Amino acid sequence: MSIEKRFKPLLEKREHDFLYRRRPLVFSPQQPVMKINGLDCINFSSNDYLGLANHPQIKSNLQNALNKDDISYGSGAAHLVTGHHLHHHLLEDELADWLGVERALLFSTGYMANLAVQQTLMQAGDTILADKLNHASLIDGAQLSAANLKRYPHLNMQALERRLQQAQENNSQAMIVTDGVFSMDGDIAPLAQMQQLAQTYQAWLFVDDAHGFGCLGKQGKGSFAHFGLEPDKNTILMGTLGKAFGTSGAFVAGSETLIETLIQFARPYIYTTAMPQLNALAIREALKLVKDSDASRETLQKNITHFRDGAMKLGLDLWPSETAIQPVLLGSSELALHWSDTLKQAGFWVSAIRPPTVPKNQARLRVTLSANHSSQQIDKLLSALKSIQATQS
Repeated sequence: MSIEKRFKPLLEKREHDFLYRRRPLVFSPQQPVMKINGLDCINFSSNDYLGLANHPQIKSNLQNALNKDDISYGSGAAHLVTGHHLHHHLLEDELADWLGVERALLFSTGYMANLAVQQTLMQAGDTILADKLNHASLIDGAQLSAANLKRYPHLNMQALERRLQQAQENNSQAMIVTDGVFSMDGDIAPLAQMQQLAQTYQAWLFVDDAHGFGCLGKQGKGSFAHFGLEPDKNTILMGTLGKAFGTSGAFVAGSETLIETLIQFARPYIYTTAMPQLNALAIREALKLVKDSDASRETLQKNITHFRDGAMKLGLDLWPSETAIQPVLLGSSELALHWSDTLKQAGFWVSAIRPPTVPKNQARLRVTLSANHSSQQIDKLLSALKSIQATQS
């Protein structure tokens, strides 16, 4: 059978079901006002929560670095060969100091980090207890490990405890795996309860805080800081650097033993080229900005409140999210695409999120807010949503 014969019908069905995905083409820097697919629009689909992706301080730092003799763009090799540059090393130390943990380890993407942690730490006979709405990379990492995967209903701590009890009765080492901030719903995991359960049942707690770091807590330390918590020796933190940090890459943070275990045994770390040296330099500058961005985090929260207040006055079906991720539930994929396309023609880029990214009949607009959005831009979006709403009634 040819590739075309096998997959063309699947592509056609995806198109028919309003689930086909196309890559938008960007002609401008990441910022609130952008040119995408030739359209001038206000962007409400970026994860650049603090507006650092096009920050002049980061760009200036990179331009200055290009004139120095001690740095190249490409790292040339894996970290364990000759790719581990001084800027990588300093960045890992600075990330660990920022979070108050023993060590941190860089990865090229959050996806790789989530694969690495679960594949490496979880062995045959162990149990991974995962939230039903965890990010796809967490699901894949669990499925590719040797452990048994058990999923519990979203944020249901009673169900999680029952599964922890079962794991304990079976003498199975358990790892609780969760998003800190859930990427499609925007709600926050109840980490105080989860940490207590992990300690009670001697489980490990692995938190993907991709959408929490930079945005939540003092100095942007994330979901743990948001709840006034400190990670313990059995806590594993993962953060991505392409969202609030405005750069790219990821890191895992935790104990000395955790990080050395990943360096020695994690295949997604060992067998890949290190991120570019210049990217590590950019992240170091971004980390300084993140730590000093309490004013931007306050502005972001004001923008979130502004949008939520306006959307609720319109009677839109909002998820109970207090973060920069604000889903507007529409139900059908066809309707979500229609609203998204109508907004684009009106000058707003708001992505339609459809299955399998979200459950069936839960297609939505995923509005993401930035500290760099103005109140006027948010008001314009609300006005456009009101106009679409009027045409549906």
